[in-house]
Amino acid sequence: MLCKYKKSYQKVAMGLLSLMSKGFNFKKLQETIQEYEQNPNWQLFLWKEGDNVTGLVGIELHENHFILLHFSVNPSYQGEETAQRMLEVLRNQMQEKEMHLSKEAARFLAKVRGTSDVPIPYYKEQAIS
Repeated sequence: MLCKYKKSYQKVAMGLLSLMSKGFNFKKLQETIQEYEQNPNWQLFLWKEGDNVTGLVGIELHENHFILLHFSVNPSYQGEETAQRMLEVLRNQMQEKEMHLSKEAARFLAKVRGTSDVPIPYYKEQAIS
């Protein structure tokens, strides 16, 4: 189930975001979480299976499309098609909006899928460096 981010899940969200970054930069992770908390166009969702938070999806909304900025799945759940279910639910929630990917999200999705291809060739500046 895809749930809207709440501040009480900040540490969990930062942990999942850190899976995407090349180097652990605590300050940058905090800044990214603050952007999600303050910018109405940035929305952060957590994927819950039962009581466990197993994934994270962060998007930037635009009029006709949205950009998948952050996408992360707990390594323990990467082989259970969690990523695919998360994307399906997200696409349903976004209705007719076209989905684009940040470089980081595309790279992470390719890693989870076990491929090197990038499903949607749209790139935005990196969200976490």
